[in-house]
Amino acid sequence: MATSTNQWSPGWTTKAPEQGDLVLALSGSGVFKPEDGWLHALEAIPGNPDTAGFVSLGSVNGRPVFVTQVPESLVADRDVVPLRDALMVISDVPAAMLSTGFQVWQWFQDHQYCGRCGGGTGFHPRERARWCSNCSIPWYPRLAPCVIVVIRKQNRYLLAKSSRVKRHFYSLIAGFVEPGESLEAAVAREVKEETGLDITNIQYQASEPWPFPHQLMAGFFADYAGGELVLQEDELADAGWFLPGSRPPVPPDTTISGRLIRDMEIRIASGGRGL
Repeated sequence: MATSTNQWSPGWTTKAPEQGDLVLALSGSGVFKPEDGWLHALEAIPGNPDTAGFVSLGSVNGRPVFVTQVPESLVADRDVVPLRDALMVISDVPAAMLSTGFQVWQWFQDHQYCGRCGGGTGFHPRERARWCSNCSIPWYPRLAPCVIVVIRKQNRYLLAKSSRVKRHFYSLIAGFVEPGESLEAAVAREVKEETGLDITNIQYQASEPWPFPHQLMAGFFADYAGGELVLQEDELADAGWFLPGSRPPVPPDTTISGRLIRDMEIRIASGGRGL
């Protein structure tokens, strides 16, 4: 079933899916993908799952879209695309819809019981939230704010290789925001902790949801202010200053890190000073 996802509109309803509605089918840590698109018709989902196990995502061209989980035993390995591969390798991926689907499904699984009293929860009648009638409190999808930054030093910029991720990409310094911390303070702290460098002129550029499992990435540019590279070994395997056009492989433009790197290279190549 070929269905364009270009007109996906996020939304929320408590109604159960009906025949003819569309489904984003997850399986394990990947997407159970039809041969000719990203969405299935409800009646094509393997195993005839209970409609109570579907969560509303919005609509595509006016047709309701839901997300569900299909047991890995019911799908062939070749039909499942890992989420990270989908976002970083496939050019026509509906990234916003997949990101929303994975995060909403994670929330649905994590909050079937109230974190305060342990009682069962149900759907809130008006909001995307799980509702505990005993405590009268909602449980919303969780978001974890993170920062990611390109650091410029004259006509070079810093790239680093993670000591945890197996991919051969070099990328950017990133980390989670701590309670009581501003985004800018988190950028400076993460850079200092992981590289030993001081930075200045921290400027916000863009943001992106990153569903591993529920992050919101805020991207920044910054200028080098001093210090020598001293790597936090449990975070970084390597790091260095690179010229545009003379760098190791980096994430694609489908990611915020790839776009930040591209935009910094354009800025350096144009001869602009500062940020």
